[in-house]
Amino acid sequence: MKRWKRVISEIRSDVAAARQRDPAAQGVSSFEILTSWAGVQALLAHRAAHALLEAKVPLLPRCIAYCTRAITGVEIHPAAEIGNSFFIDHGSGVVIGETAKIGDCVTLYQGVTLGGTGFQRGKRHPTLGDNVTVGSGAKLLGPIAVGDGAKVGANTVVVEDVPPGATVVGNPGHPVRVEGKRVEGPDADWIHLPDPIAEAIKTLSERIVDLEARLAQLDGGGTPSAERPANLQARTGRSSAGG
Repeated sequence: MKRWKRVISEIRSDVAAARQRDPAAQGVSSFEILTSWAGVQALLAHRAAHALLEAKVPLLPRCIAYCTRAITGVEIHPAAEIGNSFFIDHGSGVVIGETAKIGDCVTLYQGVTLGGTGFQRGKRHPTLGDNVTVGSGAKLLGPIAVGDGAKVGANTVVVEDVPPGATVVGNPGHPVRVEGKRVEGPDADWIHLPDPIAEAIKTLSERIVDLEARLAQLDGGGTPSAERPANLQARTGRSSAGG
């Protein structure tokens, strides 16, 4: 009886998580969410497969996981440990490895991978704390720990531990701040997160402009940048001929 109460409680929690974090689920019945939301279906199937695995039922947990992947596009190993109020938005392409551990109130978007590195045994997949949000296409690899309340930007590759409350972007991922402040709230403003690659390119471009200005002064009289390669080639040619 207690087991059934726990199962019903988990189902209600999963449906409530979908309704709270997916704008498309507003005003939608619980039955429609259960029958139409791939992320919710994948999670419910995983909870059944995980319970069977803990009961040491052979083969069936793997079969459930395989069928779930074929239907929903979400691959969750039966041994993965997942907390309450977990939500996978859209679901397609999500992969959660065998030794992954996920806390409560975690949100994953499509294309997220909680994967391992190499062929080592034992703990080899990420551990996510409570209230973690992982953006589309992010890859979290190895036995890393993502602290409570952390956010991982879209397409970020994380291979090191993430501090609690941090927002991580880039490849490899590293903590950032927006306007000097830590990003707050259950969902990050993905559009306005810093782009470290764009910032690096901008810095290099500014440096090139500065170097061109200095070179123009050395040329004597501010030679336009378009004419500089020809002048440089002419000087190089005279030097070669003189040599």
